[in-house]
Amino acid sequence: MPPTQQALERIAAALERLAPPAPPPTDWLGAPAYVWDGIAVRAVPALEALPLDALHGIDAQKVALRDLCDRLARGAAAHDALLWGARGMGKSALVRACVADVQRTQPQALALVQIAPDALSGFPALVAELDRHPRAFLLFIDDLGFDADGRAAVLALRSLLDGGAVPRPPRIRVAVTANRRAIVEREDTSTAIHERDERDDALALADRFGLTLGFHPADRETYLAIVASYTAPLGLAFDAEEAMAFAIARGNRSGRTARQFATELAGRAGLPL
Repeated sequence: MPPTQQALERIAAALERLAPPAPPPTDWLGAPAYVWDGIAVRAVPALEALPLDALHGIDAQKVALRDLCDRLARGAAAHDALLWGARGMGKSALVRACVADVQRTQPQALALVQIAPDALSGFPALVAELDRHPRAFLLFIDDLGFDADGRAAVLALRSLLDGGAVPRPPRIRVAVTANRRAIVEREDTSTAIHERDERDDALALADRFGLTLGFHPADRETYLAIVASYTAPLGLAFDAEEAMAFAIARGNRSGRTARQFATELAGRAGLPL
């Protein structure tokens, strides 16, 4: 062997020893949920989710999304889902709860894959990887922005939903949450060009979801019922006016606010929630 070739082989061997070991392949069948940042994936050994019956004031939304997740797990036709509207009303919690509820009876049939909005440009590679595994996946994008900063993510997601050179398998579907309440409103009341562009982007994306679920601020009765659902199992009584004052101070009557108020009461009583 010529000396030059021997030297090159020694250099190659040395570089190989210095290189970090390749990460182990992801076990896409072994965990209930995953987190993907666009480059690496992390398995989540236990999906943190509330029971469905602990979510109040969104009964119709629960039925619709639970049915979608069940269809997806069974291999039946299923929509992509957009959950939009008021903050704190359980959009993200409902996605996790529905997947977890399906997993109780079909533990290996469906997994949740949470994706950062800024990682959407790598979607095609993720879909191609998931397509190699005999499992249904719900790709979850939480709190997608529709302003100028989030426009690139919106356009990337539209491209994914439209399909492309690599079609998306029917057992891979997308669930997106967004706090923008007017995302599906058709009336154009904007005047600034950038506002119209943002609205048009939002509508163009919303049109690509077969299931759109709106979440609205809780009225007084619903909000107090949610508070009671958290406090009653602990044997805690509460003052309705104090509960309302707590919500007013936060500018939001929602399931999240109700849970925060119940946490305050439980803490005062020295109880866990």
